[in-house]
Amino acid sequence: MKNCLFCYENIKDRIIAEEGSVVAIEDKYPVCDGHLLIVPKRHVKDYFSMTETETKDTRRLILALRDRMLARDLSVTSFNIGTNIGESAGQTIFHAHIHFIPRRDGDTPHPRGGVRGVIPDKMGY
Repeated sequence: MKNCLFCYENIKDRIIAEEGSVVAIEDKYPVCDGHLLIVPKRHVKDYFSMTETETKDTRRLILALRDRMLARDLSVTSFNIGTNIGESAGQTIFHAHIHFIPRRDGDTPHPRGGVRGVIPDKMGY
């Protein structure tokens, strides 16, 4: 789609890694150094609409990115991997994309709760 920010034609000059049907690009608004997005080449609305091939390629690319990140940045100790599916969940660009976020000890004072941080009162459970 011409106006879609994550369609292949609009991101092809930003690609830093590729695995079959998906690519990785740097997030334009990263939450930390190394924050990437895994994006299907095909225009597809969300993760649940991805094909089996696209999800398998996504897994392979995430593992390759993990290995590359751990080899290049010894401060990385953990990762968050996630996606927003639908407007109520915070999806604002309706082209599937998975966040790959490297984490470092001390990058936030109280990391307990992980993805529960999307609802701040639930983060500290």
